Amino acid sequence: MEIDLSKFETCHILVVGDLMIDEYLWGEVDRISPEAPVQVVSVQDEELTLGGSGNVVNNLVALGARVSAVGVTGAGSNGKLLRDMLDELGVDTRGVITEPNRSTTKKTRIIADHQQVLRIDKETKSNISHQTWETVAQAAENIIPEVDVVLISDYGKGLITGQLLSQLTRAARKHGKLTIADPKGLDFTKYSGVNVITPNKKEAALAAGVEIVDDPSLFEAGQRLLQKTGVDKLVITCGKEGMVYFEPHSQPQKISTKARQVYDVSGAGDTVLALLGLAVACGMSFKDGLTLANTGAGIVVGKVGTATVSKRELAAALQLTPDDIASKQIDLGELTSIVKNLRKKGKRIVFTNGCFDLLHVGHLKLLAASKQLGDILIVAVDDDESVRQLKGPDRPIIRAGERVRIISGLDCVDHVILFSSRELDKLIDIARPDVLTKGSNYQSTEVFGREIVERLGGRVELIPITEDVSSTQIINNIKKK
Repeated sequence: MEIDLSKFETCHILVVGDLMIDEYLWGEVDRISPEAPVQVVSVQDEELTLGGSGNVVNNLVALGARVSAVGVTGAGSNGKLLRDMLDELGVDTRGVITEPNRSTTKKTRIIADHQQVLRIDKETKSNISHQTWETVAQAAENIIPEVDVVLISDYGKGLITGQLLSQLTRAARKHGKLTIADPKGLDFTKYSGVNVITPNKKEAALAAGVEIVDDPSLFEAGQRLLQKTGVDKLVITCGKEGMVYFEPHSQPQKISTKARQVYDVSGAGDTVLALLGLAVACGMSFKDGLTLANTGAGIVVGKVGTATVSKRELAAALQLTPDDIASKQIDLGELTSIVKNLRKKGKRIVFTNGCFDLLHVGHLKLLAASKQLGDILIVAVDDDESVRQLKGPDRPIIRAGERVRIISGLDCVDHVILFSSRELDKLIDIARPDVLTKGSNYQSTEVFGREIVERLGGRVELIPITEDVSSTQIINNIKKK
């Protein structure tokens, strides 16, 4: 499969669907309430993110695509918050309509000791009003000629009615645009004008009226849905087992995925929808698009909560990067999402930084000992300009790209980020390490970022370095010879 992930940035995708907010409250349980036999969760952290069709939008934006959104919000504070979140992503919100008497769907998940203990839903499931339907349909019709593909994300909250689907598919056909829907409910006949639908195995079983227990029953359910809906293509997603692709008059095709530790399947369907849409928009074959979507879903189920997949993660999983070493390098934007996910999994983060100009035994001991203090080691490497400021105009001897690759080649290192010295405090603030390490040639009070780390509840650890060696010393010895 040949794919250029940079082509994603040329794509313009329309997402029509149920917009919502996902809220996560992370905490600890250390007692039972005296008022009732329930756990008391002491909240330590909060996170708000786009959910529902908003997660499809989030995935597309994370991959570099231009996105227009069509959906409905309420008029209250949650509706404003949702719009602000879309605006912050740079999404075209001409089609996001406010219905005054409607509440904005918000799902609150309370997670204690890395286990979800409760979910609270605030939502309205009734169909949108006729006036809202007319406004939404007109907005979508106005946007469809501008986009490459139309994605429909149905979460059963009253927006994606048969009437709206008929209007959308008619406009899409008129302008030659493919429609792909992630369906919901028991009656899939309302999607009859859509080109592709992507239910999961449970949804397919319910809609087909077939209990899926093995491959034959899965294939039967797929064939029934093809006949009922008349869609061109059907994709049934099967979690860690991959997906199965159906077309009329053809044998079903299974697409397997690499075995991964599954933390959370929520949002995997959103990733499939987003990546399949991008693949089609980029001109990839449908089968290659399925492989891409399957790979992306395999990545997000390894994350906790509503999550996205990055181009770097995709490239590594598809082996589009030259080697595994290159996949360890991350940027500032990726660091934020990586740290969030690590925190959700309860991983201890260790952080260290330096120039690493000529790697020597002291560096190796520092990095190996640092990894022993936690689960994940993040190494920040000074860029060339920062090294010049610290070490003089003749440094670095080894340029930034090569220094990053050398550090990435060490098994004890999980992530490497190139930074400017003026960004170090921001970097540490984002990484929020449990442990910040330096060699014992420093005093604790001399370690840059110590105040930030301790304020965030972490600590500074000085790693004993007995060897009297440094990059500067080695370079000076070479110059003397």
